[in-house]
Amino acid sequence: MKAPHSALCVEEAEDTVKELRAALAEAGITLPSLGLDPVSLAREAPCPLIELGRCSVETAQRLAAVLR
Repeated sequence: MKAPHSALCVEEAEDTVKELRAALAEAGITLPSLGLDPVSLAREAPCPLIELGRCSVETAQRLAAVLR
């Protein structure tokens, strides 16, 4: 049996979500569903996935523009 996610692994994922949320906010973009994927938290490995979630067409366009 594999071990569950370590606290460090989950903490790293949570910190990454915070960093991404802050970077997006600086660009004027909000992804309301941004967070840790609950299904990946339930599995044993690898580290949890980050759920970017759904967004409006306008938000997706702004995100694409920033990434360009």
